[in-house]
Parts: sequence; structure tokens; C-alpha cells
Amino acid sequence: MSIQRRRERERAEREKLIVTAARELAEAEGWDAVTTRRLAAEIEYSQPVLYSHFKGKDAIMAAVAVEGFAELAVELRAARAAAEGAREALAAVGEAYTDFARRRPALYDAMFTHTVDLPFATPQAPAALHEAFGELLRAVEPIVTEGDDPGLLTETYWAGLHGLITLMRSGRLPKEAHAARLSLLTAHFTACAT
Repeated sequence: MSIQRRRERERAEREKLIVTAARELAEAEGWDAVTTRRLAAEIEYSQPVLYSHFKGKDAIMAAVAVEGFAELAVELRAARAAAEGAREALAAVGEAYTDFARRRPALYDAMFTHTVDLPFATPQAPAALHEAFGELLRAVEPIVTEGDDPGLLTETYWAGLHGLITLMRSGRLPKEAHAARLSLLTAHFTACAT
């Protein structure tokens, strides 16, 4: 192995270590606890080493978000593939999406609620963002009716899921009725397609 390849591999390993430490700290204590000073101490590198990989906390949070989108895409794909029928696939994707947000609140926040320097809904968006949205789109496409824009319909479904999650997490909607709300959302989205 050449020296250059070894350095590249070590650099990639350090970046992964930084992102993993940020995720773990955010899930344990919230994003306010994630500072470059704290991360440097957690991974036992100096702050200048951290800054040689990322411009700061926002860049680290963006890297965490990209990782999260890749994981979300895998979970949505598995849920969609395991379902039989359009309505069932949409319901399974909705459940997988909301379950992901429930299990990983800090990761979900990095992806969807905190401001991160990532281009959304553009060709320049990282592949993981396109993959996650693509899985939502593939679940919505079978219910598209004539005149519907599949992308806009998918964005609307996504907004419904995000709204349910946000309102439930903030205590504005009781958690006990989540399954019923999700069922209503799916039923109304699929009503015109059946």
C-alpha cells in the first residue's frame, strides 16, 4: 500500500470517527452538547485536526445528515419491498419513516429540522438524499392519478409524515393516536387511487 493510500484511508477513518462521535453525543445529550471542543476530547484529537476535516459543527452535522439519509433509504426500501399492494407499501413506508424518527431523534433533527448546508431538491444534492426521497416517491407513484405530479404528491406525503412526527414529538399530538393518524393519512392518500 502506498503512503498516499494509507493517508487517505486514515483520513477517512478519522472523518468516520468524528461523525460517529457527533451522532452518539447528539443522541445522548442533544445537538447543543456537540461542540468541536467536546468532539476533539471525545475522539482524542486536537481541534485543529477536527478542522482539517470539517469547517465546524455545521459541516459535521451535514455529514451526519447525509449518513442518516442513506440509512433512511435502506429502511424505507426494505419496508416498501416487504409490502404487498400499493396501499400496504405506502403504509409500510410511512410506518418505517416515523419509526426511524422515533428511534433516532437527534439524527432526524440533523436531517430535517436543523439548518444544514446541504442542497435539497436539486441535482446537486448528495446521492443519499436522492435515494431517500426516491424511496418515498416509489411508494407514492402507484397511487398517482391522472393530473397528479408524482414529485409534488410525494413532497405532500412527506410533509404529512414530518408534521405528524414534529407535532407528536413536541407534545402537541398525543402519541397514543399515532397509528390511527398514520392509517388516516395512508387511507386518504390512497382513496383516489383505488
